[in-house]
Amino acid sequence: MKNPTYVLLYDGSCGFCNFWVKWILKNDQKRQFQFAPLQGEYGQEFLHRHQLDTQHFDTLYLVQDADTHYKKLGAVMKICQTLGGRYKLALVGHILPRFIQNAIYNLIARNRKKLMGEYCYLPTPEERTLFLQ
Repeated sequence: MKNPTYVLLYDGSCGFCNFWVKWILKNDQKRQFQFAPLQGEYGQEFLHRHQLDTQHFDTLYLVQDADTHYKKLGAVMKICQTLGGRYKLALVGHILPRFIQNAIYNLIARNRKKLMGEYCYLPTPEERTLFLQ
């Protein structure tokens, strides 16, 4: 198994976000992703380094390397592209202008806790190795 290529930063106290972390873990057969809550040490350091809000966690980030990261729907589409197969169909979202992509993402982000409340996913021991503090 190769080392993970991406780190997904998510709201660790959001049931909607935790649901999707679990979904990615299930579908990431090549183990290309690691995960870190935005509230944790890795997430806070990332937010500080990029001068982003360190208190409100309504944006998903996908970190590829020190210089490259994706956010919001761009992160979602990169995840789907990386997973490959039928998930690449999500790339059709690129035909939408960025302002529409952001509007869709922001609508979901505003209502995500109403959709699933607070939920904490407890990873298996094997999956736990993919989580950063």
